[in-house]
Amino acid sequence: MTSPARLAVDPIACDGRGLCAELLPGLITLDDWGFPVIARGDIPASLQKEAAAVARLCPRLALRLEQAAPNSPDRGQIPPRRSSRLVLRPDTGVRRPGS
Repeated sequence: MTSPARLAVDPIACDGRGLCAELLPGLITLDDWGFPVIARGDIPASLQKEAAAVARLCPRLALRLEQAAPNSPDRGQIPPRRSSRLVLRPDTGVRRPGS
């Protein structure tokens, strides 16, 4: 039996290429801007090898496979990663001060 694991994404490192969602569509979808949205809960044992490969193949190394603590109170739930920071993307036409 494999130990429970979860996928996590570093939203700062990720640049929204979408490779992860193409390689692991059962667990990862993309939001409106092309950034990954990871399914809540532990990764099924049958997909853990594929999830580890996807984390290694991430061009920005923004994905990581974490071992879930067996006695954690939120077991079975991946907490949503929300950010209140404003992200300026080059294609929005917004100019940064001094540029």
